[in-house]
Amino acid sequence: MAKNRKILIITDDAAPIRKLAEAIAAVMGGQGYSVTVIPAESFSGSELLPAYAFFLGCEAPEPSSFLYLETLLQHINLAGRPCGIFSTDAKAVKYLSSLVCDSEPAVGKPFLAKDGAADGDQLQSWVQDILKKGDK
Repeated sequence: MAKNRKILIITDDAAPIRKLAEAIAAVMGGQGYSVTVIPAESFSGSELLPAYAFFLGCEAPEPSSFLYLETLLQHINLAGRPCGIFSTDAKAVKYLSSLVCDSEPAVGKPFLAKDGAADGDQLQSWVQDILKKGDK
């Protein structure tokens, strides 16, 4: 079932966030999901609708590269779609949580990586919790 499911990870350009996105992608790729990691400045919107689940990550609140994504998420219904939020900064987590509010996805508990580091088992468990939101 996972092989047919597409996952989209949208990030800012910060190195710690890209590293986290790659770790998240590796976890899901190992389970057979088709994962695309895309920088927010390259995001066109068409990638989001076919995705089974999506993840958003940024290092600081309101990165300029998220402007289009902010606008899109105010006008699209993603009700029930699994959504994961991750960052190295608590303020960025709060920003990302507010960003997805209007589109109503099934948002799991945010992943806050202290100092940009993520324990593999902890990350694996978090990803599984997010993906299970789509099975409800």
